[in-house]
Amino acid sequence: MPTLTTIDHLVLTVADLEATTGFYCRVLGMEAEDFPVADGPPRRALRFGICKINLHQAGQEFEPKSAHPTPGSADLCFVTDAPLADWVAHLAALGVPVIEGPVPRTGAAGAMMSIYCRDPDQNLIEISRYG
Repeated sequence: MPTLTTIDHLVLTVADLEATTGFYCRVLGMEAEDFPVADGPPRRALRFGICKINLHQAGQEFEPKSAHPTPGSADLCFVTDAPLADWVAHLAALGVPVIEGPVPRTGAAGAMMSIYCRDPDQNLIEISRYG
């Protein structure tokens, strides 16, 4: 059987493209990128490390798409090397409430500590640190 190696990108369906872009760039430090495609207008993505999140405006999703694209239905976990106390302070300074944590969790690579907040669509955002 062939095997998979990693996730290249994921897609978030969003109610407000600019609000989502602003949150992920300002709060999580991602970079916005409008990228050209062969079959239509440029699309918006958020980049961090070697990962990418493509954004689809609700009601204007690109084909093919999920069966039920819905803003606010995602639960995303991001890994950081920074102390979670630094993230808690950063989120507080920006007025983004931590809704839980730090709490122990188990991720793909083992034990980690996590904090949780929400993005503008109310997607659950988990920021985690191993070790």
